[in-house]
Amino acid sequence: MAGNDWINSYLEAILDVGPGIDEAKSSLLLRERGRFSPTRYFVEEVITGFDETDFHRTWLRAQATRSPQERNTRLENMCWRIWNLARQKKQLEGEEAQRKNKWRLERERGRSEAVADMSEDLSEGEKGDIVSDLSSHGETNKARLPRISSVETMEAWASQQKGKKLYIVLISLHGLIRGENMELGRDSDTGGQVKYVVELARALGSMPGVYCVDLLTRQVSSPEVDWSYGEPTEMLPPRNSEGLMDEMGESSGAYIVRVPFGPKDKYIQKELLWPYIPEFVDGALNHIIQMSKVLGEQIGNGHPVWPVAIHGHYADAGRDKLVQLLRQGRLSRDEINSTYKIMRRIEAEELSLDASEIVITSTRQEIEEQWRLYDGFDPILERKLRARIKRNVNCYGRFMPRMVVIPPGMEFHHIIPHDGDMDAELEPDEDGKSPDPPIWTEIMRFFSNPRKPMILALARPDPKKNLTTLVKAFGECRPLRELANLTLIMGSRDNIDEMSGPNASVLLSILKLIDKYDLYGQVAYPKHHKQSDVPDIYCLAAKTKGVFINPAFIEPFGLTLIEAAAHGLPIVATKNGGPVDIDRVLDNSILVDPHDQQAIADALLKLVADKHLWAKCRANGLKNIHLFSWPEHCKTYLSKIASCKPRKPRWMQNKNNSSDDESSESDSPSDSLRDIHDISLNLKFSFDGSKAVIRENIDGSLDSGDQRSKIENAMQTWSKGMAKNAQKSGSTTEKGDQKFPALRKRKHIFVITVDSDGSSGFPETVRKIFEVLETERTEGSVGFILATSLNITEIRAFLEFEGLKPTDFDSFICNSGGDLYYSSLHSEDSPFVVDLYYHSHIEYRWGGEGLRKTLVRWAASITDKKGEKEEHIVVEDEETSADYCYSFKVQKPGVIPPVREVRKLMRIQALRCNVIYCQNGSKINVVPVLASRSQALRYLYLRWGMDLSKMVVFVGESGDTDYEGLLGGIHKSVVLGGVCSSASSLHANRSYPLADVICNDSPNIVRTSQGCSSSDLRAQMEELGLLKG
Repeated sequence: MAGNDWINSYLEAILDVGPGIDEAKSSLLLRERGRFSPTRYFVEEVITGFDETDFHRTWLRAQATRSPQERNTRLENMCWRIWNLARQKKQLEGEEAQRKNKWRLERERGRSEAVADMSEDLSEGEKGDIVSDLSSHGETNKARLPRISSVETMEAWASQQKGKKLYIVLISLHGLIRGENMELGRDSDTGGQVKYVVELARALGSMPGVYCVDLLTRQVSSPEVDWSYGEPTEMLPPRNSEGLMDEMGESSGAYIVRVPFGPKDKYIQKELLWPYIPEFVDGALNHIIQMSKVLGEQIGNGHPVWPVAIHGHYADAGRDKLVQLLRQGRLSRDEINSTYKIMRRIEAEELSLDASEIVITSTRQEIEEQWRLYDGFDPILERKLRARIKRNVNCYGRFMPRMVVIPPGMEFHHIIPHDGDMDAELEPDEDGKSPDPPIWTEIMRFFSNPRKPMILALARPDPKKNLTTLVKAFGECRPLRELANLTLIMGSRDNIDEMSGPNASVLLSILKLIDKYDLYGQVAYPKHHKQSDVPDIYCLAAKTKGVFINPAFIEPFGLTLIEAAAHGLPIVATKNGGPVDIDRVLDNSILVDPHDQQAIADALLKLVADKHLWAKCRANGLKNIHLFSWPEHCKTYLSKIASCKPRKPRWMQNKNNSSDDESSESDSPSDSLRDIHDISLNLKFSFDGSKAVIRENIDGSLDSGDQRSKIENAMQTWSKGMAKNAQKSGSTTEKGDQKFPALRKRKHIFVITVDSDGSSGFPETVRKIFEVLETERTEGSVGFILATSLNITEIRAFLEFEGLKPTDFDSFICNSGGDLYYSSLHSEDSPFVVDLYYHSHIEYRWGGEGLRKTLVRWAASITDKKGEKEEHIVVEDEETSADYCYSFKVQKPGVIPPVREVRKLMRIQALRCNVIYCQNGSKINVVPVLASRSQALRYLYLRWGMDLSKMVVFVGESGDTDYEGLLGGIHKSVVLGGVCSSASSLHANRSYPLADVICNDSPNIVRTSQGCSSSDLRAQMEELGLLKG
């Protein structure tokens, strides 16, 4: 571990002064050590995984103390702290073992229940515990990454893509992203992923059949970063390519699109971006809508062209990172969450598993050691579900995303491997100057003999990159030092004191090791290099017949290994992670245990000393390297996307285009979106108000022809009534507006999402808002939406009791987002109209009856024992349930498990849903994973063109467990002081605090005073610029 060189010295000092310490006060560690080795104990049992920085400072102070008594006191204190650290480590290990055992039992129980629900006997293909189809390329090494055997093979594939004009959206929010001169290593957020997503976008934009690629990221207009990061768009021109890429056909190309969100003049780290993600979602949605219209005019015959895929990219997996940080013991779980917002990240990753069709990984290691840690992915259950899907057997609403291994690509056309060596004399150019790249001179100035083979390591000075072990291995192996030089490219730096703590610590440790082993003249560590210098660095190492090494403790993939192999360098790499997969294909590496210093030295010495082995590894790497080319990566990528069922707004589908009606064959366990018969707007009237939806059969047909006839007649009557009403009022509306009551005409939309906490404040709040906006209501310039956990029957009863009319609201978001209704102008007969297109949208991944049975079984298990009697606390509420909302009554809100536990239980059984505790915990609504009140508002924006920036959302001080989604985004929010404050108890057991995801200082959020008087409410809306003073 970095910075441990002082351990031996201070332990030896402890032993030296040991006899001088008063026996009565001597530490337990010293007094009872016997044949015990403090040095070995400390290094192997305590320091491994613990932060010793504070000890180091204490030891330095003790070393500088002249008074023997004070020095002894300090050392004695350190001994007790060492013992305490050991105890902490044992405690953490015990807690981790308990967590793992609990997780394993929960996983096995959930899997057995899921299998039991799927009543059909398992076939042989469903048995076993191997992740099927982990790789996109087959089972054998060579089959897993099929090589492009010839240009003709690729051209044959390209010819199949002709006529396709795909639009693809990539998302990568953190770090600084631009097309050229990327500042890789500038900070922890601007690393290899930045380069990967840029090159992926560029490569996809050059592929046949791809018309446009947008890479969405954050716009940063800050004086602390370059001005280029503030440009709204940046084109990514294709790299010079041979053959196929030169004839890619009609294409709009690839672009970086920077969406403004968060502080406009500040560059912030990814952990602080969470409160602003909804703002990005709104901005990205707006961009995609506009692009769909533009592309529709260009290539869609006037019909919108929607993205064929939206691909999100993000940093290290949260659960794996949490495990690693806990093992280190430097921070407690609460401190980790506070620093890295790790629980919010984990929940976001679980949500991605809920909604994703495909998860693309670089290696098997990501699946086996990272994704299987999540509640939402179980390799064994995934295998069983996939086998059932292939046999066309019912999965009872269960879904598991498909894991696909596609290694990152690389550009090879510009790489010319060097066959020469440093013994060859380089002739100067016409000006008499050396033709060597400048970075060569910068590196070789460190060496006393620059002609020796170069061992090259290229990584940030991060503890997990394990560079100190590499330096120790080099320094302690005399034959290796005599045969080779060591080059460490550790990012760029100006001043070590200005570097982050861990990076600075690693760098200082390396400098101390260089001094300790007297490696001057044998180790190079230049301060600066540009991204464009990296190919020249590889070339220099290859020219000296050197070796590339990646000694990281864990390497998720190892793109530098691909780059090094492309330049003709043999490789020594860690055996943990991606390098294992890479070596199976390239066969040019020696894999080592990164903790084994001697093994690292032996592997390096073997490659440097054995020229035949060096030449063999070099030749293998060059022969197989094109398996990792960008064209091959994109070919596999696009083929996997094509296997997914397309999803797009149903009301915008081009019915004249038969290709839109064709569903591509998909092997995912989802039935995606059902075809729903189009009845004008695909809206249904609620005649009795008691049921949200007239149920459909599995094939999508209505229960009876009479009902369909009634609905069609009602629709015609409603449309005539709208036209008649418009003529009476003298208003002029476009033909499209006649299909919808009012939303398109409103200047502002006011959304009332105040939740009920058992008090009588909700009706008063509605009346108060209406009173403040009475003038605007009369003019018709504003509209209202009621978003609530109530169903449509409860809403109708509420309106009648309060003397309100359905037409006082333009829309009703009911059942916590499970249903969407509009008020009908023909309200005497049919006051509410349900939007079936909304149902077709949220139906995605909905578990249906299989989910309901599992929820009922869970509810029956929640009991409160009183002596020998058990009382059921959660009971199914069939009366208020609907097709897309299963409701449950809660008898004792304080006794039920936290909402995160219910979500976890459903995910373990591969059931995708959104669980919401509402009405102050007295009710539970379970809706589809894509359904919520905030998502329903975005749906209305997408369908009817409502301007989100002119939308105002009224919320209480707290609310249902979907409360956080209502406060983010570009809309305005008004928090009503003193309203629904008691519902905060629902958020007491959250996995992450609300402060992590809500920006309290946002200019879009205002708060009224306690009591929320009408004058105060109007003043706040005037402050937002919504009303005139």
